[in-house]
Amino acid sequence: MSKTGIFLVALVVAVFGTVLFVRHSMAADTLPQVGQQAPTFTLPSQDGTQISLSSFKGKWVVLYFYPKDMTSGCTVEAHNFQRDQDKYTKENAVILGVSVQSTDSHKEFCTKENLTFRLLADPDKKVVKAYGSSGAFGLASRNTFLIDPTGKIVKIWVGVDPTKHSDDVLAVLQKVDQSAM
Repeated sequence: MSKTGIFLVALVVAVFGTVLFVRHSMAADTLPQVGQQAPTFTLPSQDGTQISLSSFKGKWVVLYFYPKDMTSGCTVEAHNFQRDQDKYTKENAVILGVSVQSTDSHKEFCTKENLTFRLLADPDKKVVKAYGSSGAFGLASRNTFLIDPTGKIVKIWVGVDPTKHSDDVLAVLQKVDQSAM
């Protein structure tokens, strides 16, 4: 076999192995379902404070997972959530962003982009996995969970478009909040 042939076979084996690894890694995570209690967690925020989901009982929680601080899509998504912060507050909702980066990375991101909501660090990927949100290259997938004031998941978005996601979440939040009245 020629060197080119050996190289092509090695390349195909490497690509196939990578695809299997990524599929296996992602298959290990299962998305929680609408109607079930949201998996509980406690994670550090950008200022080092430990934040628990249980501390938001009585409030709506927008729990969004994103791949990486200071990247274009994640910055757009965060800016839109920040832009709409008052609307979320009016709906008795808090925004919590989760990625696998460190608290230091989150702190730098919040400072640079003037973000005032909580970004939670999950470098061990325990919460990312609990929410079925493991993505490629060890990062979190761009998924969001709307959790009602009793702690139940009422809506899940998978693979969201960061440019309009905050608008989508607000539309659903306003609809479900009004139907509860």
